[in-house]
Amino acid sequence: MEPKNMQSSPLKPHKYLLGTQILLRILATIFTLASTWIILTSKQTVTIFGLEMDARYSYSSAFKFFAFANMIGCAFSVLSLFLASVLGHKGLVPKNSFYMFLHDLIVMAVLLAGCAAATAVGYVGKYGEMHSGWMPICEHVDKFCHKVTNSVMLSYFAVFFYLCLTIISANQSRQIQV
Repeated sequence: MEPKNMQSSPLKPHKYLLGTQILLRILATIFTLASTWIILTSKQTVTIFGLEMDARYSYSSAFKFFAFANMIGCAFSVLSLFLASVLGHKGLVPKNSFYMFLHDLIVMAVLLAGCAAATAVGYVGKYGEMHSGWMPICEHVDKFCHKVTNSVMLSYFAVFFYLCLTIISANQSRQIQV
């Protein structure tokens, strides 16, 4: 009985690690897709003192960057999900883990940059910047601001999932022999 347990025990951590990676990649895909969908459909038109005011994500270069960063993150999440599934079934190869580490790190950086840009513009939209003369607009287009806030929040969750994936991939790639 002991040889069976000794042979199957090294495979269990690998299977758990592969399952964790696939779950995190699925979650990252879902969250970036949802974030992209919400930001792309965020728009609101209101009339203030007889003037029609229109709020759309495409009016801000930061929100456009945020939308594209999430699109890229979603596409690369699907790609990495496929690669992790294929490479994971071939066994644990430290060289492949290093490439996944680089991939996860780059996607996390792109998503984090998009989130930071959207957060900065969202903050100005909510609170304004009195020294520059920028007035807050979220009190007038509250539905638009809530959608953008939800989109940014979902994207930050995707960043967290990629942070976890980066740590897992970095830990696996430590076994590379130089």
